[in-house]
Amino acid sequence: MKFRETASFAALAVALGLMPAPALAESAEAAAGESGDVIIVTGTRTLGMNAADSPAPVQILTSQNLESTGSPDLMQTLAQSLPTIQAQAFGSDLQAHNLQMKLRGLSPNHTLILINGKRRHGTANVSIAGGPYGGSAAPDMSFIPAAAIGHIEVLQDGAAAQYGTDAIAGVINIILKDNDYGGALSGTAGQYMDEGGDTYSLSANFGFAPIEDSYFNVTVQKKKKGFSFRGDVDPRVYGDNPVAASNLAKYPDVVNQDHYPYVNRIMGDPEIEQTTVMYNAGYRFGDFDLYSFGSYGHKYARAYENYRTPGIVVAADGTPFYPTGFSPLEAVRETDYSVTGGIKGMFGDLGFDLASTYGDDFVGVYVENSANASLYADTGFTPTEFHDGDFKATQWTNTLDLTYPLEIGLPEPVNIAAGLEWRRETYGIVDGDPASYYGSGAQSFFGYAPENAGSHHRTNFSQYLDISFKPTEAWLVDGAMRHEHYSDFGDTTVFKLTSRYDISDSFAVRGTVSTGFRAPTLAEGFYSGISVGPNSVGGVLPANSAAAASLGFGGLKPEKSTNFSAGIVFNPTPRLTMTLDAYWIDIRDRIMITSSFYGFYGKYCPEDYAGTNAASCVAYNEDTYNIYNQQAVYDAVSSALGGSIPSYVLLTDGQRNMDGTVRIQTFANGADMRTRGVDFTANYELPTDIGMIDLSLTANYNENKVKSVADLPSALYTSTVDPAATAIINKYTVWQLEKSTPKFRAALNAHLESDRFSVNLRESYYSRVSALETTPGNSPLAGADLVVPVKAAFITDAEIGYKVTEGIKLSIGANNLFNKYPTKRSYENIRAAQLASGSASYGTNVYPTISPYGINGGYYYGRVNLTF
Repeated sequence: MKFRETASFAALAVALGLMPAPALAESAEAAAGESGDVIIVTGTRTLGMNAADSPAPVQILTSQNLESTGSPDLMQTLAQSLPTIQAQAFGSDLQAHNLQMKLRGLSPNHTLILINGKRRHGTANVSIAGGPYGGSAAPDMSFIPAAAIGHIEVLQDGAAAQYGTDAIAGVINIILKDNDYGGALSGTAGQYMDEGGDTYSLSANFGFAPIEDSYFNVTVQKKKKGFSFRGDVDPRVYGDNPVAASNLAKYPDVVNQDHYPYVNRIMGDPEIEQTTVMYNAGYRFGDFDLYSFGSYGHKYARAYENYRTPGIVVAADGTPFYPTGFSPLEAVRETDYSVTGGIKGMFGDLGFDLASTYGDDFVGVYVENSANASLYADTGFTPTEFHDGDFKATQWTNTLDLTYPLEIGLPEPVNIAAGLEWRRETYGIVDGDPASYYGSGAQSFFGYAPENAGSHHRTNFSQYLDISFKPTEAWLVDGAMRHEHYSDFGDTTVFKLTSRYDISDSFAVRGTVSTGFRAPTLAEGFYSGISVGPNSVGGVLPANSAAAASLGFGGLKPEKSTNFSAGIVFNPTPRLTMTLDAYWIDIRDRIMITSSFYGFYGKYCPEDYAGTNAASCVAYNEDTYNIYNQQAVYDAVSSALGGSIPSYVLLTDGQRNMDGTVRIQTFANGADMRTRGVDFTANYELPTDIGMIDLSLTANYNENKVKSVADLPSALYTSTVDPAATAIINKYTVWQLEKSTPKFRAALNAHLESDRFSVNLRESYYSRVSALETTPGNSPLAGADLVVPVKAAFITDAEIGYKVTEGIKLSIGANNLFNKYPTKRSYENIRAAQLASGSASYGTNVYPTISPYGINGGYYYGRVNLTF
């Protein structure tokens, strides 16, 4: 294995040595080798522009590029193909079912997703995690089948003034197939080398012309993915430690639990069943086109949560409800649909496009194979399946786009583009079954109580003006301005100025300066997740609530950004194209989930506490006591619950509850950030006797820096010993924002297509990433902060295809061919201590989930394609 990695490094170094240093990418149609000739519609309002002539970096992925990755999931395909995109490898709780992707290490909310140039609606399932994925409510890419896609245009440039004020990192524009004849059937099956992840996907795409001068292209996909597991034994029920000894003595039936002793199955992929239908249709009459496209999808997904020992749910007489313990499953039943209708055409030289798009995402949240411990103890009954509540989100967008070429004597007409947009968005939470939030609530996921429920909406009206002209034959200038009015945030105006100068036929320089403005999503502003357990009250206060305002947060402000980029385009021969672009992005008031703030923490007792549990108090320290017993937080949580905290959270038999906690988080404008980097792409066509070999090298250097963390509101306590301990964004989140995205990522791809055979090879390099974690109390570095790395790695993907006939092709392939895993967590400083103490974390802490190439190892697949 060491030899293979050394050889891979040498190969990549040679390739880099033959080309300019790492930088930004443009036309990445690596498999087709024709990207420079593709007419693009992203990054410009000028009609008929080739990708090679773009003043901004635009990468193109063809349907062949998407197919050759072997993954039926579009997000994973994009992450494999483009170094500037990173896919989330693992999500806790509900995020397991809706993994997100980030461009340039920014938030998923900073990338605008378009379908045929129209805004795609976001998910209703907002992430409440910390780090770069926190707060994300971007579109769920799993509902877009790859078989429906003609090509994808990725604009890696700030484009708020052109497409919408949230396009800070860039734009991904998915162009659907519009064939009016023929089609394809495809079947894919695969699994991980070591365990699980068994996957199949069946898709059909076909086009026809219902009437003359029309087309109707439809795609149907059915896919299923099985559980994977990358954890370890659970020392609570196995091994030589006091916790296991006690549990085995009390509950000897635990050895009969499924998968014993690997009973804690949370570390791995969820099981997903999904069906999606997508269509693209149009009818041309005279100078006009009627068009419509849309999608409908349903997802049923289940993810394992932490295993519960038998003593968690017991009757009044101590009899366990589950004699072997149980592993709850968090499940979603999600329905997602979208439809667009419009008309476009020409009135003389005036081009117009009038469209309306409606999108809806509904997520039903469930817990299976679980129980409510309080309900069972109080009544002797508990359901085993719970409906925890629902999330719902809609988006209705109406647009009018106009273009007009004005002849004023320049080398080319001045292209004037202008447009209007009106958008209405809604977001809401529906409360769950009472049994899901009674007492301690459903095990693994507390249900949404009526006080969490609500429905919210806002409207947005915007107008833009874009003028593009050529002062000389070699010089292109494009300026855009956009004004937006939000019903909840007021007005903003953003700008963009782009220019390109062709020094010669083979060499050009280009650059951009722009501003951006991202209004908080409704989910960031109104998500509410307060839960009440037998010993705790905690969760997320809505950022726009009165309770959050009482702590000094006062609602969310919009994020604002400034983008700079500069680059070159070099085309020394018709077969070789290279681009190099550097960028600098400043984001102010970035929205993220806050640290936890405590109104009560029982073990941190007051100095004069003399109760019967006094011996369990942490040694008295006034600063620590003030951190964990803040009256303002207590009052805010109390008001969110209708006026009081349940007494049993605070007291046990009249004495201070040492296990009791009252804590909250909320979304806030937490930090100012800077992102800077360089992107590079080179494409070369190599003719051989057996076919054309298309070579591409894409690379990205990216650095994220938290410039400053926002001040803590005055109503909250600031530590007099270590102010960082009470920061609005803690050091672990800051570390994630800065260190969890590879600083350097590169992909070297070679594709050979002959009459019968095709071969695709990709070698990807990921530089080191890391997390910051606190070591267990019984480890050699007890309570210290420890850097947990994922070391740099080369990942090899390969696919070989053979055409049995002109219409039938068989392919086999592998993603992560050599079954590479990320660096394991330190056994000496972390896992050994967890094992010795019987901690549940031992079984779930094998691999860091920040790994940019996942935690599952190699995936191997076969595919059959039939075209007609």
